[in-house]
Amino acid sequence: MRRVEHVMGFPVSLRVDDEGIGDEMADALFAWLREVDARFSPFRVDSEVCRHDRGELELGDLSADLTEVLDLCEQYRVATGGAFDVRLPGRPLDPCAVVKGWSVQRAAELLTAAGARRFILNAGGDVVVSGGPWRVGIRHPEQADQLCTVLELTDGAVATSARYERGDHILDGRSGTPATGLLSISVVSPSLTEADATATAAFAMGPEGVDWAASRPGCEVFAVDAERRVRRTPGFPVALAAA
Repeated sequence: MRRVEHVMGFPVSLRVDDEGIGDEMADALFAWLREVDARFSPFRVDSEVCRHDRGELELGDLSADLTEVLDLCEQYRVATGGAFDVRLPGRPLDPCAVVKGWSVQRAAELLTAAGARRFILNAGGDVVVSGGPWRVGIRHPEQADQLCTVLELTDGAVATSARYERGDHILDGRSGTPATGLLSISVVSPSLTEADATATAAFAMGPEGVDWAASRPGCEVFAVDAERRVRRTPGFPVALAAA
């Protein structure tokens, strides 16, 4: 079964190779992602995030899901010394850096709970796989038609933060200025929640973020800095043909 839909501002593709997992499961997965977009988008004035940001919802009034997301955001803010911060002065609350990976990981868990064992879920380049091996390409940070590496994953996730899609959109919360020390950083982890948030947080930190991300439990890292130097942890699962 294969399906592609545009959700949360990017294409989400799903492939499931198991018999008995069909359109009904795909419908439920994409319905969940659309629900997340409606509830947590900082661009929808009626979303739970925007209502909380305007003071219409106090912390005690928030859903368990948003409370979990904001708790994760605070954990990464503390862990990065403020480089990762979803509450920058003069800007609206924007937890998207955690919401994306968290929601897609939840979607993958819906598949597993339904009995899927071999699948790949790709949300705008951030990927969760099960039952591999699967090969996943990492886009070159400066050449859109090229890959800078290919990795092989059996079960787990990979997320990339870079400047090539939205320019200098990731800010270093310590200074409030765009983070420009890296061109891209990819993080492999058992969970896309961790991989995506760690990649964004490390990018916000700049070059020091590479070692920080590599020190996170279960994380492996591939990064290209502003001087186009490649840094890779020993355990990053590069596919043999690309090694």
